[in-house]
Amino acid sequence: MSAAAEFRERFRRRFHADARLFRAPGRVNLIGEHTDYNDGFVMPVAIGLSCWVAACRRDDRKLVVRAEDFDETFEADFASGPPPPAGGWSNYPLGVAVMLERAGIRAVGANLLISSDVPPGGGLGSSAAVEVAVASALSGLAGRCMEPARLARICQQAEHEYAGVHCGIMDQFVALHGAAGHALLLDCRTLEYALVPLPEEVRLVTCNTMVRHQLAAGEYNQRRADCEEAVRLLSAHLPGVRGLRDVTPEQLEKCRRQLPERIFRRSRHVVTENARTEDAAAALRDGDLARLGRRMAESHASLRDDYEVSCKELDQMVEITSRQRGVLGTRMAGGGFGGCVVSVVDAQQAEGFRARVTEDYESAVGVRPQVFILDAAPAAGEVFLT
Repeated sequence: MSAAAEFRERFRRRFHADARLFRAPGRVNLIGEHTDYNDGFVMPVAIGLSCWVAACRRDDRKLVVRAEDFDETFEADFASGPPPPAGGWSNYPLGVAVMLERAGIRAVGANLLISSDVPPGGGLGSSAAVEVAVASALSGLAGRCMEPARLARICQQAEHEYAGVHCGIMDQFVALHGAAGHALLLDCRTLEYALVPLPEEVRLVTCNTMVRHQLAAGEYNQRRADCEEAVRLLSAHLPGVRGLRDVTPEQLEKCRRQLPERIFRRSRHVVTENARTEDAAAALRDGDLARLGRRMAESHASLRDDYEVSCKELDQMVEITSRQRGVLGTRMAGGGFGGCVVSVVDAQQAEGFRARVTEDYESAVGVRPQVFILDAAPAAGEVFLT
């Protein structure tokens, strides 16, 4: 029996009903960090690590969610209107259900069983994978086929209002638009995107530092506030600026004296990261992997020094991965303060790379990392078993 069939059988034993299956991928971001909520450019890849949801309808207005990974069950009754945030992991499926209702989709009652192999807090889009898998399941049960970009917006709003994280659109969008064998270059303002082929001779390897510093969520929101303040100040000197996306490196440098030093450095990261991301996509199209590697190294330095979202464990992992045979580029991935490093590695060296990084990081830090060799995976959707 396949893993998907076993998952459906576990649902049947718990809820005494047959289920439909839905899957949403995690993601790794090759480059373009903290640019998404600044209307900028990102280049993520949907990955084979996924969140799975088994779902069936109920006769009442209850949402009953069993999370296998937490060994917990949550229940909310929509009979008297949308429930408020409940706290913890349950805010993700609950928020999605509420936002679907707000969008006119009567999505509950439903029984859901959730299981994910996307490591939480690892910078691999675990929250968005849950949101998109739940949204796919609930809209599917309601018989509503939604345009993927709209569903991504609904999931993003759920994270804003119910999880309290003012994330950009990247994670949800790539989970719904990714393609096997491709990265996705996304304009986060217009939501125009292009699929960028990944060379067959490389693999993506993520190395989880296994740390997640508690200040991450608050610092994430503070960085977003810093960027909003930068736009407010810059717009007084640069007509037409609606986001840091609209500012060139030359314009930012000319306005340096009008910005507090911290705000300037935050802005410099975003402005230069947008340029790096577009050039990295061009490098991939040109087959220039050395140029891609340089842009990734520059990205990590900017995240460390200007945006200040790295930490000693991430920097240690980047140092370790960058000296390995076969590595073509490496950088921290995700919001920061822990989580993962992403590396582009010669496919023939990937297994040896994984073994050496595991040994070197454990020796240096005293913690055994999770190291995944990844393929670019298809977008979210319903899974049909034969």
